[in-house]
Amino acid sequence: MEMANRSYDVVIVGGGMVGATLACALGDTALRVAVIDPVAAPTEWADEAFDIRVSAITRATERVFANLGAWEGMVTRRVAPYREMRVWDATGSGSIHFDAAEVGEPDLGHIIENRVILAALLERMAQFDNIELICPAEPGVLEVNTGSARLTLKDRRTLEARLVVGADGSASWVRDRVGIPVRGWRYDQTAVVCTVKTSRHHQDTAWQRFMPTGPLAFLPLPEGYSSIVWSTTPEKAEALVAMESGRFLDELQHAFGEPLGRMESVGPRGAFPLSLQHAERYVEQRIALVGNAAHTVHPLAGQGLNLGVLDAAALAEVVLTAETERRDIGALKTLRRYERWRKGDNVAMLAAMDGFKRLFSNDVAPLAWGRNLGLRVTDHLSPVKRFFMRRALGVTGDLPRLARA
Repeated sequence: MEMANRSYDVVIVGGGMVGATLACALGDTALRVAVIDPVAAPTEWADEAFDIRVSAITRATERVFANLGAWEGMVTRRVAPYREMRVWDATGSGSIHFDAAEVGEPDLGHIIENRVILAALLERMAQFDNIELICPAEPGVLEVNTGSARLTLKDRRTLEARLVVGADGSASWVRDRVGIPVRGWRYDQTAVVCTVKTSRHHQDTAWQRFMPTGPLAFLPLPEGYSSIVWSTTPEKAEALVAMESGRFLDELQHAFGEPLGRMESVGPRGAFPLSLQHAERYVEQRIALVGNAAHTVHPLAGQGLNLGVLDAAALAEVVLTAETERRDIGALKTLRRYERWRKGDNVAMLAAMDGFKRLFSNDVAPLAWGRNLGLRVTDHLSPVKRFFMRRALGVTGDLPRLARA
């Protein structure tokens, strides 16, 4: 059979946004790279339709995409910068306002539909001669030996590689096959996502209201539309998805209030259960995990994809440095550098988001009083606000080269 028993340097299981980012980061090198994915991603769609899944892209992630040559493809399709962020607590008067001008930046980030990100990355990936996309294809058996790993697909094609990367999401097949345990828990929340049109323009601002059942975010899209992420109880989420559009808009209006005027229309809705998950290890001999295969975070700050992109950029840098220095790119000693580089930052972000979730998603009176006071005080402390904004932009810390200007 064609392509049977093919040999590569790196095989990436999962051709989503993080897997495609990693592949592009290894593009135009001497490494032979294969990306396997079970489903071909759409590259064309109706202009008037928005993807219900969007991501908030930090400056660091924007730089990665730009340095890979994929950012232009996203801008050509559709992106929405946000220059301000307004956050307030539904149980009191606490609020905070962030403005990109305070840190001398043109914006705080971009809201981009997931399919736009993936289409641009796949378009760029196709331009590299050393990358092969094998799709549709599903992994069947993984055998790890001292000198190589062998991945047998369900159609019996066999791929040999020095390194196999699991970029296959929170239910990672690669992680399970090599027996890496995960720790975490399900939250008592489900995120309802959809696109809405309001009577007032969103003003290139991300809006977020914290309620006892979870945060409700309005994220700016082009043409005055907003993508909403409404984290609420699983029972409430099920009802919100099932109800007719008019009633849903009434519920949304009641929950969010009047900052953007009337809720005028809503597109298709989806719901996704929320959880925290973290792999005990990111690497084994010949194996590395990136993105949601290694960690899953609460979406209240929109950091999930950004963490995964930095994983991909860091792993690519470690692999390419090892190759240049004629070291084994799949050796555990090599891969542990990637794990040490990324694990600390990821743990810190998971802990912070879990803490915010627990602090704001409740109606305990002392906590409500404390968080409202904290929001009010922080809003008047410019140095603290600037610190938070720089952290949110992703321009601090030990960044991979691809994430630097």
